[in-house]
Amino acid sequence: MKPLPIKKNFFTFGVIVLAVLAINGLAFLAIRFYSGLGAVTNLDNQTPWGLWIGVDVAAGVALAAGGFTSAALAHVFHRESYHAIVRPALLTAMLGYTFVAFAVCIDIGRFYYIWHPLIMWNGNSALFEVGICVMIYMSVLYIEFLPIVTERFIGKVNLPGALAAFNKPAEVVLKVLDRGLSKTMFVFIIAGVVLSTLHQSSLGTLMVIAGQKMHPLWQTPVLPLLFLLSAIAVGFPMIIFESLLASRSFKLKPEINLLTNLGSMTVSLLGIYLAFKIGDMFIRETFVYAARFDYTAFMFLSEIGLLLVAFLMLLSRKTLGSPGMLFTAASLVIAGVLLNRFNNFITAYKPFYDTVTYYPSVGEISVTIGCIALLVLIYRFIVIYFPVISHEKK
Repeated sequence: MKPLPIKKNFFTFGVIVLAVLAINGLAFLAIRFYSGLGAVTNLDNQTPWGLWIGVDVAAGVALAAGGFTSAALAHVFHRESYHAIVRPALLTAMLGYTFVAFAVCIDIGRFYYIWHPLIMWNGNSALFEVGICVMIYMSVLYIEFLPIVTERFIGKVNLPGALAAFNKPAEVVLKVLDRGLSKTMFVFIIAGVVLSTLHQSSLGTLMVIAGQKMHPLWQTPVLPLLFLLSAIAVGFPMIIFESLLASRSFKLKPEINLLTNLGSMTVSLLGIYLAFKIGDMFIRETFVYAARFDYTAFMFLSEIGLLLVAFLMLLSRKTLGSPGMLFTAASLVIAGVLLNRFNNFITAYKPFYDTVTYYPSVGEISVTIGCIALLVLIYRFIVIYFPVISHEKK
């Protein structure tokens, strides 16, 4: 099988529902840009960040890790059989990081200054490193996606009317671009893997700097390592999740053998993360806070519990051989890592002067759901019209 556009209708009932959610989110977004953050969010001087940073940015970066884990597996470790999953994972990562960049833009008050880090460098800032890495890595992802675009249009450029004069020049540009990328792509693949590992861990560094503002259950010197390990652990489950979801949506036969192998590899990666996470808790003796059974203990134990259940499920051959159970296990890993980022940036973070309990507003939730719905719609459009998903030609 080779990557081919999927011959399906774009509009379905599900697409209409997603479109409504996207429009609702965009409406709240318009209010945010016109009237400011206070008109839509529950953020204030005591609560500088909320849902958009904890979920849209921090969790978004982690859940887009499938791009660099699949690239490392197929290209760095030369596991040729996994090339079928690289393009869908690349598309998910590209859209995910676009979502992250957009979320940062809507969260900062003066969004029109978002370009300042490009010219105002601060090498001592962990946030600067994250910002620059994300910008460069997102650019790399778009460059890695270009061969899919050239493959789609080479030999098929047919501009109408007066624009027909540009058909031949466009073909030449596409062929030159395709040849150039085929010879240099290894550079961008290696750069993508390196850049992703850098900013995945640096997000953890941001919370280490917070010091005593973080709850002891999450505050630890090894937080950068935990952020990196959890991102690597969720990479393959994210690929399993979107592959099975896309296969069901487009009525395609899933690559179950590849996904089963990814599930097997997830066991080791998730086990390493859990060993470090739980081991760190016992070494620092912070388990006493988990035994209090208050809200923070509940959130911490929920995060660990989701991942432990997924780990135990993936140990079973029955789970690995069943698309439904494999999807459930992958969903639990995703939920656990998402909750981890939410906990680190929202549950655990309490400034000394904070006297108000933060809850996301309807506007914040609507914008987040709307952006996710829009991403799904864009994903569907791209896989229908571009050679992304490998399947048999009908």
